Parts: sequence; structure tokens; C-alpha cells
Amino acid sequence: MMVELPLLLPSAANAREHWAARARRVRGQREAVGWHLLSSGRPPRGPRWVVTIVRIAPRALDSDNLTAACKAVRDAVATWLGVDDGPAAPVEWRYGQERCRRGAEVVRIQVEGESDVT
Repeated sequence: MMVELPLLLPSAANAREHWAARARRVRGQREAVGWHLLSSGRPPRGPRWVVTIVRIAPRALDSDNLTAACKAVRDAVATWLGVDDGPAAPVEWRYGQERCRRGAEVVRIQVEGESDVT
């Protein structure tokens, strides 16, 4: 299953923001992704999944900033799947990015269940 939602994922490591502003941003990202996933239906069958998170934005990030920017999305997907997102989790996390024009930022989430993965 694949969903796209308009969501800005800034470079969290380079953001110079107050801790409360960061907490509001992260909470908003988690809620937006969570509601979008809930409205899209049930998760694919497990017990193992491959989740690909693609950040579509005007500027590319390096790999460590990309992973940090996608953390709230990852947490929301793990909650939706009903699993932990730690190293022993039954999820393989993949990240990607594409370029777009300014103002058209999107995050694409693809979740493949055990029967979908080859």
C-alpha cells in the first residue's frame, strides 16, 4: 500500500528552533501521518514489513539528516503497524528523496507486508 500526504519534513538536525516549537512540529507530523494511515485502511499482513519513506522537497538532505527528518513519520507508521521501531522490530526501514518545486512538499509512504515482499 502506498500513501502520499502534503507534509514538510525539514532537516531536524539543522533546525534552530525552540524545544517547544520542535515538540509541536513533531506532534503535528505524527498526528497527520497517523490520521492519514488510519483513514487509508488496515495495515498489510505481517509479521514482517518493508516500509519506504520518501521525502519529496526542493532540496536534498544528506543521509543522516534524511533519517532524522523522517523520524516522526517512522514513529507514526510503527504505531499504525502495532510494533516498536527499534533495532529488533519486524520492519525494514528504507528512506529516499526526490526533488519538487517549492510549495509542493510531500511525503510518500509505502508499506509492504510479508506477502508483498519478494
